[in-house]
Amino acid sequence: MQALEQEIKELIISSLSLEDLAPGDIDTDAPLFVEGLGLDSIDALELGLALQKRFGVSMGGDKDVVRSRFASVAALAAFVAAQRAEQAAA
Repeated sequence: MQALEQEIKELIISSLSLEDLAPGDIDTDAPLFVEGLGLDSIDALELGLALQKRFGVSMGGDKDVVRSRFASVAALAAFVAAQRAEQAAA
């Protein structure tokens, strides 16, 4: 899971043009929005698209469910891993 978390951190930095950050600067369990990394709704859209392109995941669903997926890098990694497992089982 650590490799996936690292890949997501790198994706956050590249897709949101956060060149002043290194992957090590992003706390895996810290909130991504408002507090923590301080991302906003536009960042969420861009990050969602980048995740779809990179990992082939579907970001659809209830607003609260989607919000929980974007809670932290750890939450995103768990979501991507679960989506991969579903795709592999299909």
